[in-house]
Formats: sequence, structure tokens, C-alpha cells
Amino acid sequence: MLQLLHFMLCFLLSWITCSSSKPTSMYDVLRAHGLPMGLLPKGVVDFEIDDAGRFTVHLDQACNAKFESELHYDRNVSGMLSFGQIGSLSGISAQELFLWFPVKGIRVDVPSSGIIYFDVGVVYKQFSLSLFETPPECTAASGGVEAVGAVSKSESGRLRSKLLFDHVGRDFV
Repeated sequence: MLQLLHFMLCFLLSWITCSSSKPTSMYDVLRAHGLPMGLLPKGVVDFEIDDAGRFTVHLDQACNAKFESELHYDRNVSGMLSFGQIGSLSGISAQELFLWFPVKGIRVDVPSSGIIYFDVGVVYKQFSLSLFETPPECTAASGGVEAVGAVSKSESGRLRSKLLFDHVGRDFV
């Protein structure tokens, strides 16, 4: 009887320890939520996640990684994690042509389809899931990346004026 009590006590203590321990890495958390671990680059130094799925990831530096297009990671990335998707995302921007767009969410289509979608506000960018199998190398970002949604009205006005001037100038030449 004493051995049974001892066994049950050991089992209970190991269960409590395992269930309350923090996951070993954010990459493991992504995999456990049906997402590829390559959504985050190498260089994660710390992370927090609460019971509701809100998370913050801290990178050693702001950096850029190249997939089919380039992604910029701020030093801190945060969002709301649920199975197969990340919502309310901040800290990641995607480059399209010469413009940077903030990535607002990421979702995996039916896993067997091999497709992942990035919500960049105006459109969903579609990528092959295989691009994100492993965490990419990330190179230090040179200067700040300003996403399209963050451009001030005066800057967009100057850009519009420059485009208009360039266009008018060509008409007369």
C-alpha cells in the first residue's frame, strides 16, 4: 500500500511539473498550433505566451529574411495564436515591389494543400508552406522599414507630387 501511495505521489508531482512548465521554444509552440516553425527567424532570445494565446517574441535584433519575397521582423513580434493561424499580428512586414506592407495575420490553409496565407491588409499573399519549414537566417536590418500603412500624409503628398511632376515632365519632352 505504501508503494502504491509513493507511486501515485510521484506520478502526480511529475504531471504537475510537466503541465505547468513553459514550452522549450517558440518554435515548439508554433508547431503545437499547426504552424510551421520557419514563420520566425533564427535569433529568438525570449518569448511569452498566455493562456488565451497572446504572445510576444523578442529577437536579438531587427532583421530581414528572404523567401519568395522579403520579410522584415521588428525586434519584438506579437500576436494572437490559435490553431493554424496568427491574428492581430504586429512586428512583421512583407515587401512587394518596393513597398513594405504590415502583415496583420497568417493562416495555414488545409495543411494537405501546402499553402499559407499572409494578410497584408489589402490582399492575402499566398506562399508555399514548404518555404517556412525551418527558421530562416536573418540579416540585420539596415535602417527602419516603414510599412505602407505607416506613411504620413505629408510623405504621401510629396510622393504624389513627385509622381505627378515626373509624369507631366515626360508629356512635354
